[in-house]
Amino acid sequence: MTDLALQQSVVAASPRGKTFAAIVVVAYALVATLPIVWIILTSFKTQEDAIAYPPVVMFQPSMEGYVNLFTIRSRQTPEFIASLPPAQTWYDRDVRKRSMVIAGPSKVLPRFVNSLVIGFGSTFLAVFLGTLAAYAFSRFKVPLADDLLFFILSTRMMPPIAVAIPIYLMYRALGLADSYLGMIVLYTAVNVSLAVWLLKGFIDEIPREYEEAALVDGYTRLQAFIKVVLPQAITGIAATAIFCLIFAWNEYAFALLLTSGDAQTMPPFIPFIIGEGGQDWPAVAAATTLFVLPILIFTVVLRKHLLRGITFGAVRK
Repeated sequence: MTDLALQQSVVAASPRGKTFAAIVVVAYALVATLPIVWIILTSFKTQEDAIAYPPVVMFQPSMEGYVNLFTIRSRQTPEFIASLPPAQTWYDRDVRKRSMVIAGPSKVLPRFVNSLVIGFGSTFLAVFLGTLAAYAFSRFKVPLADDLLFFILSTRMMPPIAVAIPIYLMYRALGLADSYLGMIVLYTAVNVSLAVWLLKGFIDEIPREYEEAALVDGYTRLQAFIKVVLPQAITGIAATAIFCLIFAWNEYAFALLLTSGDAQTMPPFIPFIIGEGGQDWPAVAAATTLFVLPILIFTVVLRKHLLRGITFGAVRK
């Protein structure tokens, strides 16, 4: 009994191994989150603190970056500023201290709304179509199924720059350039291959007996799919939606080439936030902070499904 008690499982990690793993995880988390933390801190710096060398860690917080992000300003003479009525808001006072006045709102909110519409719209379509296609590949006998799946996946392997010019010419001829519809269709076409492959693996893990029992009880195939398969596959759908949204949200090449005004998203807009005398780094950091928030919130909301979805099917009985 003593020997058995001293024996250690080959599956369970030793205390030293757990400590080492914890150190590695914490170190990786610090390295991964440090750039995001630095961007958020930079968004609350002044331009002088943002470009200071060596970098400034302790600083007086300022909303200059956010004011510059959401407004268009013009420099005026001290005499003109003195002739104006007293400032009514804190950001008016902040801008006038720099000998400027607010000329109007910037274009950041329309660009942010474009990213929301195009990102979430394409993600919904990609997951919706991917779920239907994955169910068909998983449950029905599709001729040349393996070849079709490889062809679908191969569209994801192709670098976007290889098809950028043909897509640009096609979109210009069809009138889809710089439009919500054009960008949503394009991102859906790119993401649906990933959705099919991910969701097919999840649906394969759902026992067919559940659907057969539902069919025996009088359900139609569609009812069995909606009431039996979808609830079981919700973890995979959530994980797939996060991956699809991350691509659509961060995509830069197609957004830069195919949009310029009405449907321009945040990625091609952020680099062109120019301030007086050069790049306005606090405003760029503020835009990046705003840009990261939806993905962060979406991932946090679905984090339980994401963790379950990543490990789903990893252990088989």
